Amino acid sequence: MKESVEYELAFTKKGLLKFISHLDLLHLFQRVLRRANIDVFYSQGFHPLPKIKFIRALKLGIESDGEQLFIRLKEDIEENRLKKELNKQLPVEIQMVSVVKV
Repeated sequence: MKESVEYELAFTKKGLLKFISHLDLLHLFQRVLRRANIDVFYSQGFHPLPKIKFIRALKLGIESDGEQLFIRLKEDIEENRLKKELNKQLPVEIQMVSVVKV
């Protein structure tokens, strides 16, 4: 298995996007990482998926200032650069608050 770097990200979820489902939020982050040209580590097997893990699923219709997720990347990226690149691609209602290398 190749070396990978894991990051803990905290993000906000507000406005009309508080009505986005957990599965759609997962797909949103997959698209955002792809659009930002960030090399994500994928699972092994027949149907590889990006290594993205949410701490918990937020209920539909609830706003939050501190949702957390973990992503695993193939390369080591400086935290502020990763935060900036993701925020460029994310909608205004969902923004990165912090990025920490685990």
